[in-house]
Amino acid sequence: MILLKWLLWGYLGYSALVAAFVVLCTAPAAAWRSLKAIAACLGPWRANEPDPRPILPPVPEESAHLSYWAGQLRTDVVRAVGEGAALLDTLLFGEWLGNDALNLLRGRWPSHLRAGNPFSRAGLTLTSPGFAVGALAGTFAAVAYLLAVLICFAALLAVICAGLGACVLTLRGLERARLLVRRVRMKCPYPGCYRPIPLPVYRCPGCHGRHRNLHPGRFGVFVHVCVCGRRLNAAFPGRRPRESAECPYCARALPPSLGSARLVHIPIVGGTSSGKTMLMAAMLAGITSFERAGLLTATCATLDDRRQLQQLKSQLDTGGWVLGTTAAQPRAYMLEIGCGRRRRLLYLYDPHGGVYDDADAVRRQQYLAHADAVVLVADILAVPGVRRRIDGAGAPYAVEARPSPESPKQTYDRLVGEFTEMSRRRDRTPVAAVVTKRDALDRLHPSIPRPCDPLDTWLAGVGLGDLVLGLGHDFGKVRYWAVSARAATGAGALESEGRHAAAPLLWLLATTGLPVKSLLTDAGAKP
Repeated sequence: MILLKWLLWGYLGYSALVAAFVVLCTAPAAAWRSLKAIAACLGPWRANEPDPRPILPPVPEESAHLSYWAGQLRTDVVRAVGEGAALLDTLLFGEWLGNDALNLLRGRWPSHLRAGNPFSRAGLTLTSPGFAVGALAGTFAAVAYLLAVLICFAALLAVICAGLGACVLTLRGLERARLLVRRVRMKCPYPGCYRPIPLPVYRCPGCHGRHRNLHPGRFGVFVHVCVCGRRLNAAFPGRRPRESAECPYCARALPPSLGSARLVHIPIVGGTSSGKTMLMAAMLAGITSFERAGLLTATCATLDDRRQLQQLKSQLDTGGWVLGTTAAQPRAYMLEIGCGRRRRLLYLYDPHGGVYDDADAVRRQQYLAHADAVVLVADILAVPGVRRRIDGAGAPYAVEARPSPESPKQTYDRLVGEFTEMSRRRDRTPVAAVVTKRDALDRLHPSIPRPCDPLDTWLAGVGLGDLVLGLGHDFGKVRYWAVSARAATGAGALESEGRHAAAPLLWLLATTGLPVKSLLTDAGAKP
């Protein structure tokens, strides 16, 4: 009995030694081979080698790959854990227990060779339990080691992802703060849209793919990688491909300066044939005069705006008149104006005058909801009391001036009613009231007194006192000008008249913070 006990303890000690030896051999081997398998599935580690990983496809309607941390990371982690677990399972149950331990139990070597004598076969059989226990213990040790490595790796990834998330929030917050501080509001300039733009759609310069989320986010913190392989800057707005920016709603091209300068919406309001388009041409001529003198910078925002300006100049040089606007919902004329270090992106709206004949048509002018200022065009010849005062000698001059069929007061009443519903900033909106066709009014003297300062008193004297009272009551700031658009434009244009015509526009831009007040003196504007 004692001998049997000592034999049993001796066998257990022998098995423990075998198990310890097997653990020392299998644990490092299992850990190392698992790490190699994980590294192989995360490759390639050399250039020009095929990528064994299943790459995630691009997100629909976005021509950029997801950032590694936002998409591919999860796939790689799951695949790496699966590869490591599969290899340990193969080593333990397929190689060490299923092959080596089973062969030892049958009296064979792990290479399937049968032992030469009964004593060797018995020794191999007695060794198999210790080998199996050692293989199990070695595998569990490798699993514990891999778990520790994966936990440390997961903690490192969590720190990196948290840092990238903080970078995303910081960069987006800085961009938002920049827009708020500089009062930059991006809006679509095209008819039928006129909607606020949270972020333009950018076209890839290489493949022209659409990037709807070209800002720090899940497609990249600093750069986005297009499906064509081109890297697009996402963190800094000034380095985005702004030349290919589009409206996310109507997919039409946006000016490159949108988002980098404060946007100023100024609709030109007036009845049919009141001289709105002529006034806009005269304003642009005056702005161009200041630009030639180096007092400010003025650049057409897009090629279409440059073509429109050339078309206006051509019409004025050939016939002295410009064709009236026919669009019920106009495309904004976009001009980038700078003075010193400050810039403004100006949206000028010149709709067909007939839209102000009907309240429903005025309601469809959605850009009025974004208006930062208003240019009100007053054609005095449209006032019934003024027309009655014109004598026979002045009748040809009045006909030549093409008076509007509707009084400025009627146009104003429809505007202010709908503007109140569309904009909540009416009491803070400045208005430049411009008396047009001053050259015709000068010819009609003494039937009609010439425009003189103060113009609000003169307007009240010719029968528009209600208009003056309404402007002072309904809007924040009001100033008055009398302009001759024909003298400011065309082949024989006077530069002084052009600058005077630009004074209302400069005053409205000055109310937005653009330092152009000193130019009002050059434009002949009186307080």
